[in-house]
Amino acid sequence: MCLIALAHRVHAEFPLVVAANRDEFYARPTAQAAFWQDHPSILAGRDLECMGTWLGVTTGGRFAAVTNFRDPADVRASAESRGTIVSRFLETDLPAAEYVAQVAARSSAYRGFNLLASDGTDLYSYSNREGNPRLLPPGIYGLSNHLLDTPWPKVRLARERLAEALKPGPATEPLFALLAHTDFPDDDELPQTGVGRERERMLSAAHIVSETYGTRCSTVVIQRADRTVSFSERTFGPQGAEQDTARYEFRLAG
Repeated sequence: MCLIALAHRVHAEFPLVVAANRDEFYARPTAQAAFWQDHPSILAGRDLECMGTWLGVTTGGRFAAVTNFRDPADVRASAESRGTIVSRFLETDLPAAEYVAQVAARSSAYRGFNLLASDGTDLYSYSNREGNPRLLPPGIYGLSNHLLDTPWPKVRLARERLAEALKPGPATEPLFALLAHTDFPDDDELPQTGVGRERERMLSAAHIVSETYGTRCSTVVIQRADRTVSFSERTFGPQGAEQDTARYEFRLAG
């Protein structure tokens, strides 16, 4: 993922609300979100190159997502795929605290990443470019390709727009609209991550559009207090061409 806005236990009727964009090269082979045949409790898209995922949920109430920490100097070909951090968490029954501690213990195996992981009770954040795992209190959080809640313009605006969307009660289409903004901030607000001003500008939009790299999908997850979950994923092609929307609804087990 490259932009995540998340509300954790902010609304009494909606304990988890997620709106997220995955940005990737269009040439990278990807499977659209579905329940996995080899792990039927997992609902997620799938990176067919390394068989991990960027965001997923389970019928048992687990949720996880990962973003890359933007660092053009880190080009290790030997590093493990960051998407496997998410898929392994979704496959296991370990408490989030225990799993994230295991990831932290071998964090150097990966290039820079940020992880959000919830076992249905506790939500943890961890970056191998920061310190220790953090147990997150209830709140609205934003994450892109730096640390959690780094106030990049698109992160700040996504958090503000999510807070507004929660007031009437979250709904899928308004959350998709939150993710669809293609406007750029002023140049003096752009971060400086070492990729050059022109690319910083392109990457600064919530929804990235170009011919070879951009927002491949937008995902909205809404968990209700009655333990029903709606999961919707909208996919896009080069130049932002809208493709399919997959929609799932299920009740958490247990």
